[in-house]
Amino acid sequence: MARQRTGAVLATIALVVALAALAALAASGPGSRLGWWHFRVGFTLMQWAAYGALAGAALGLVGLLLGGARARAAVALVAGLAVFAVPWSLRRQAQSVPPIHDLSTDTDDPPAFAELVGRRAATGATNPPEYAGPDVAAQQKRAYPDLAPIVLAEPPHRAFARATAAAESLGWEIVSADPQRGRLEATHTTRWFGFKDDVVVRVRPEGPGSRLDVRSKSRVGRSDVGANAARIRAFRDAVRP
Repeated sequence: MARQRTGAVLATIALVVALAALAALAASGPGSRLGWWHFRVGFTLMQWAAYGALAGAALGLVGLLLGGARARAAVALVAGLAVFAVPWSLRRQAQSVPPIHDLSTDTDDPPAFAELVGRRAATGATNPPEYAGPDVAAQQKRAYPDLAPIVLAEPPHRAFARATAAAESLGWEIVSADPQRGRLEATHTTRWFGFKDDVVVRVRPEGPGSRLDVRSKSRVGRSDVGANAARIRAFRDAVRP
């Protein structure tokens, strides 16, 4: 009986810890997005959520083995492992890509930001609008060799219309669209933490068709965890016929 009572107590503690970890994880990103705290506080909450989740899962496992409240212990175990899986997978993803945040399909002559320069400064962007340079270009080519100029058979004005439609379909906020100059600037807000990443699309004639170059850059942070590469790929897929 004492064994089962101990198991029931541990199961209850495990469930409370696991649920607290779930709450911390759930608040980490939205709190940053809503401006309740700095995104680094959100990262800290996510980190402690991982620790709490592991503790809850471990206590749940012990409670499950001791008996007394096996259903409660099982819920704590499953919930703890599920919560831990989120920051763990993000960490693995971050470790699998280089710590860069400025990607371009043309690293020799990357499209430059114009209209977005002021917005970046006004929002306290810590990453400057200028291209990060050859070292970042080399890291990009090793990690993302598929990021290349997008060539379309259509003339520039039609290609620009396609680019605009693709940006809108991806939920980007279009800040500037100049079909005469072949330049489109937009901002994409990430869903979880609400990070604002900026994009510039350049359209130029290429033989009988057009060449589109895309640059995507984060406003804050050192590593984008692959987000900018994924954004360029999504645009590439959306803009192609």
